[in-house]
Amino acid sequence: MGKINILSGDVCNRIAAGEVIDRPYSVVKELVENSIDAGATEIEIYIERGGKQLIKVVDNGCGIAKDDMAAAFCPHATSKITCIEDIEHIKTLGFRGEALATVSCIAQVELISAVDGEEANKVECDGEFIGKVQPAVGAKGTAISVRNIFFNTPVRFKFMRTDKKEEGDITNFVTRFILGNPSIAFKYYIDGKLTLQSYGGGVEEAIAQVYGANYLPNCFKINVVRNGLHISGFIGNQNFFKSNKTYQSLFLNGRYIVNPIIASAITNAYAPYAMKRQYPFYVLFVQVPDEIVDVNVHPNKADVRFVDNALIYGTVYKVMSSVLDGTAKAAEYVVENTVVPEIKSTSGINSPNHVYSAENAVQQGNDKDFSDVEGIEQYLKPALKPEKKNKNQEPEVDYSYLENYEEPKQIDPEKDLPLYRYYGSSDDKKVLKNREMNFCTGKDDKGLRQHLEELKAESEARQEKILYNSYKLRGTLFNTYILYEMRDDVYIIDQHAAHERLLYDEFCKKLNAKELARQGMLLPYIIDVNPEEQEFVEKNMDTIWRMGFAVEPFGRMSYRVTEVPADLPGLDAKAFFDDFLSHVGELKKIELVDMMKEKIAQTACKHAVKGGDSLTESEITKLFEMLDGNLGLKCPHGRPICVKLGKKELEKMFKRKP
Repeated sequence: MGKINILSGDVCNRIAAGEVIDRPYSVVKELVENSIDAGATEIEIYIERGGKQLIKVVDNGCGIAKDDMAAAFCPHATSKITCIEDIEHIKTLGFRGEALATVSCIAQVELISAVDGEEANKVECDGEFIGKVQPAVGAKGTAISVRNIFFNTPVRFKFMRTDKKEEGDITNFVTRFILGNPSIAFKYYIDGKLTLQSYGGGVEEAIAQVYGANYLPNCFKINVVRNGLHISGFIGNQNFFKSNKTYQSLFLNGRYIVNPIIASAITNAYAPYAMKRQYPFYVLFVQVPDEIVDVNVHPNKADVRFVDNALIYGTVYKVMSSVLDGTAKAAEYVVENTVVPEIKSTSGINSPNHVYSAENAVQQGNDKDFSDVEGIEQYLKPALKPEKKNKNQEPEVDYSYLENYEEPKQIDPEKDLPLYRYYGSSDDKKVLKNREMNFCTGKDDKGLRQHLEELKAESEARQEKILYNSYKLRGTLFNTYILYEMRDDVYIIDQHAAHERLLYDEFCKKLNAKELARQGMLLPYIIDVNPEEQEFVEKNMDTIWRMGFAVEPFGRMSYRVTEVPADLPGLDAKAFFDDFLSHVGELKKIELVDMMKEKIAQTACKHAVKGGDSLTESEITKLFEMLDGNLGLKCPHGRPICVKLGKKELEKMFKRKP
């Protein structure tokens, strides 16, 4: 009997659903794109419990005729293309005919729709069953309610994240829809509360609604047609950067995408002005001819392919770098009459509310000249470099040393295992020798190899220490370097570096022990965040508290810093939280000391004794005792605290015979 099975339609549909719908945000994306394709000028979005319980999208678009409502749930049913040639000239956001069919396979869906001049109708779909079309109450347009997503696919359901995290992803996509469709009015409700609202007043108004009006004065408004590409929108100036990439929005022919070619062009154009962990802000619209782009790459339509990557990269790079560098061409690209919208608070939410209608400055370009590509090769090279390995990835563990591992034979510690030389008492040596014997005879429960490595590390660490009964203070040099003699060696200690390291270690100890004192701020610092940053802050609120900060919500998308660490006077709250938010999107756990290392090091350096300060003998002795013999340490900036010079080296300098 053959082993190849022809899968049934319901199995195929559930497999396809995994490609198109992976989490609640995918449902919102597909439904809103259908509303935009239907010509809607007003769209309302409702979610409950992060979209797990309810996702509802209501629009005033063209609606669905009664005869088409049941067919809308069938796989590969669409009104947007009719033949294979249409795929080469796609003008809509959706075209595959998969969204509603796949959503109905894994959720309970209700569709209410009405076309102009006709009564509304309703149809329900519960998993695989499509109900009858029935009369309903509704205005022109479409309302789709999706309940209990993945109710019949438990494998997919268990991979959904918390309500807040799913809500954050949905909010992120809603903001992109607002920015990418500035002529459409949006309302976005979370658990019954109006959270975001735009009024269809243009790009300036959309940016002001999402980010706030204070972003616009820090941006260039550009509008240019070059090499057949129309590039418009807002880009941050040479001094306006954000701490992560979540403030970057790119729309190609009206579709939000994440494309490495265009992203590399923009990043490289900003490179001369950006410092480490700084990312440009932009809301950029790129229009290209249909024949040079393929949007049919993946069911989620998140990326596209270009016929000529060099053309795209070179054109975007030249436009961006010209504007930032202030070349003569910049005068042709920059729109001078940027209007900052007037904002007022909206009842019920702490968010801006636009009260004017601005003209959308997007102009349609018809220049089809693709000849200006000279010098593009040099711009293309950075974009095509292979992706570097993430430094934050855990290193691969090398187990090759175990291939030739053999059971240890009985060993004579006196002959076969060296007793690692260190300065200590005879009792210490006896303890160490006994431990070696136990390891060799198998009396210890742990593995021999591991114990020998621990033994070596311990003894080497101890021999680096200077015991107090072995040293002699010989004075100081230049009120900066302290000299100690021990046997045939002289130790030269940098008093500033040593004290700096001690202060640094003490503060790190307090940090890890949660013993940081806090002090209130006279004027609280306000942190404005986007949805992804908000999720990140909420997730790490305990970590922020342990760092010595008191942070509390302040409105819809803001936080207020009311207390800062008392042991870090003069801390720049903006710089610190910019660095903190730069970790958005990283999977690794944030370590407290790593986050505050630079600031701790600066504070330790500021409060440590300086080179040139005259110390008393008691102060020198106390400093040396605090080091506890750890002369191999380095200061927080990487400089050694001590240099050892041997007698033989000195005799060699003076050409004396040893």
